[in-house]
Amino acid sequence: MTSRATTLTVAAMLLVALISVAVLLPVPYVTMKPGQTVNTLGQTARGPVIEFGPDVKTYNDDGQLRMTTVSVTSPDSHVGLLQAIDGWFDTSTAVVPRDLVYPPDQSVQQAEQQTHLEMTGSQSSAQIAGLTAAGYHVKEQVQITSVTPDGPANGKIKPGDQLVAVDGDPVTSSQEAVNAVRDRNPGDPVSLTVKRDGKTQTFTMDTEASPDDSSVPIVGVELGIVPKFPFPIRFNVDPNIGGPSAGTMFALAIYDRLTPGSLTDGQVIAGTGEITVNGKVGPIGGVQQKILASENVGAKYFLVPKANCAEASGVGLDGIRLVEIDTLQSAINSLETLAKNPNADVPDCE
Repeated sequence: MTSRATTLTVAAMLLVALISVAVLLPVPYVTMKPGQTVNTLGQTARGPVIEFGPDVKTYNDDGQLRMTTVSVTSPDSHVGLLQAIDGWFDTSTAVVPRDLVYPPDQSVQQAEQQTHLEMTGSQSSAQIAGLTAAGYHVKEQVQITSVTPDGPANGKIKPGDQLVAVDGDPVTSSQEAVNAVRDRNPGDPVSLTVKRDGKTQTFTMDTEASPDDSSVPIVGVELGIVPKFPFPIRFNVDPNIGGPSAGTMFALAIYDRLTPGSLTDGQVIAGTGEITVNGKVGPIGGVQQKILASENVGAKYFLVPKANCAEASGVGLDGIRLVEIDTLQSAINSLETLAKNPNADVPDCE
């Protein structure tokens, strides 16, 4: 073999090696594809997706209210160059910077824990919003979330205690409790009445000055609000599904099951949207992939958070009507209207 041929062969081998390395090396992106959908009015192997406590009057609906998901590259996996290129040319796949989904300072365990907490939070918010829309009153309890070591309350008050009164006066919000404690000078005594393990106890302690403002008295506890539901509601959802975006469909299912009539008119309705306890619907990620996922289950309508409408309109599906929503009540109003007249004029994503 001549020296020129040897040089060309080595160069070709090096080029192949470099291309192979480039293809195999991970790129800082993740892929988002249409994921599974779950009928929130349906059943799982563990029971109903949303299960109500005993003796609760519920109503059946022959249609479906489907929460939608996105299949995202897991936090412990990486996308290769070829996979990213394939995703860029696949209209059903979104390729997005990894840092937008998984912050670089977040471990795999932390990322999984966060999505789990977001799902749990969405279920709690959905319960409050759905129950309220159905005419139920959800009470709020002031709960001790933490106690400062060596603070006035340490050794008396415990995390998890329900705070029911300050100086004998009932409190129904954390701000009300804070104001009641601050209605004195640092060093003055204060009595806190708490409920623990079903028993009511009262503890008296001297306040101390806040480290941030010496004129403000504190007792060294942090407060949170915990809802008190009129009856238990249990969610039987695949634990591998996380995030906050199922909240709206959970709330709609709760409302639908607790009120007479059908929101679906027997149709398959899909949707998405984060929800607050006040019933406001917030935007989510991956809306295009979720709409495509709903096409696979024959959805007639897809409920889209108002802020996602522009993005959703780019999917270009003729068989699904994109209904714009910004509150739980707007979603209920539109579905009730469409159940009576499928051609009715309701807010759409244009």
